[in-house]
Amino acid sequence: MKKYVILTDTGCDLDKSLREKYDIEYVCMRVSYDGKDYPADLDWKQMPANEFYNAMREGKRFMTGQVNVEAYKEAFEKYIQAGYDVLSVSTSSNISSSIQSSYVARDEMLKEYPEAKIICVDTLRACYALGLLAIRASELRAEGKTIEETAAWLEEHRLTVNMIGSVDKLTYLRQAGRVSAASAFFGGLLNIKPIIIADAQGRNFAVSKVKGRKVSLERIAEMAKEAYEEVPYQRVMISHADCAEEAEELKQMFYEKLGKEVEVYIGYVGVCVGSSVGPGMIGIYFFGKEVTVNKEEQ
Repeated sequence: MKKYVILTDTGCDLDKSLREKYDIEYVCMRVSYDGKDYPADLDWKQMPANEFYNAMREGKRFMTGQVNVEAYKEAFEKYIQAGYDVLSVSTSSNISSSIQSSYVARDEMLKEYPEAKIICVDTLRACYALGLLAIRASELRAEGKTIEETAAWLEEHRLTVNMIGSVDKLTYLRQAGRVSAASAFFGGLLNIKPIIIADAQGRNFAVSKVKGRKVSLERIAEMAKEAYEEVPYQRVMISHADCAEEAEELKQMFYEKLGKEVEVYIGYVGVCVGSSVGPGMIGIYFFGKEVTVNKEEQ
């Protein structure tokens, strides 16, 4: 069996320790601020995470962009010339257009290297939900699955990755054009916290609203318990936008709801999603019941 690389993008939020452990590569999305454009790397090289979120608290705006075709072509060619096939595992097409760039780059590269294999998977997921699928792909590769078998598993199981979260303030979603100014104003006035999930088409939306931060964390933990399933490859991750203490609080709430302790990995919401949700966002990600709900149904 020919060796293959698992290539994801900045949207996965996997830090260096996890990428090295599971031998996962990535291509950078872009971030711009102060009139300059930078690679949105996963290791916070341009600005430490706490400084990034503090800058947002102080009113600085960050804009993000997709992975372009040239970046994908460069990455694909690098691994093909090194003797690898490529499994490209991308952020949901309903959140980022990076996956479209990967399709274009794949088609161009296969004309030049017809003997190579490049498979692009739209995971319909983002953040640690995407990260979980990249890690699972790595595990399947280690078990000896072919690139085609691994890609098929991802396609079949991508909607079993659940994401449930909330934001602390609606201000940043308003700035990103995700909620109206009126909703942000009255939501802030009434201390309303949306409970956000990823739907069956890879879109994030609020399935309900609660009043108060602690209540939102309790509701997230309750929903997580309801969707959680015992599978051999289960892994639970919590991401936070510079609110580590509340991430720990959510973990304990989840343990209480679940009735036992499981291994939970906690890390930062990366710059790409963080630019839209702002400081205070928190989410939990795990394998569970297949997500069937769609935004239009709510």
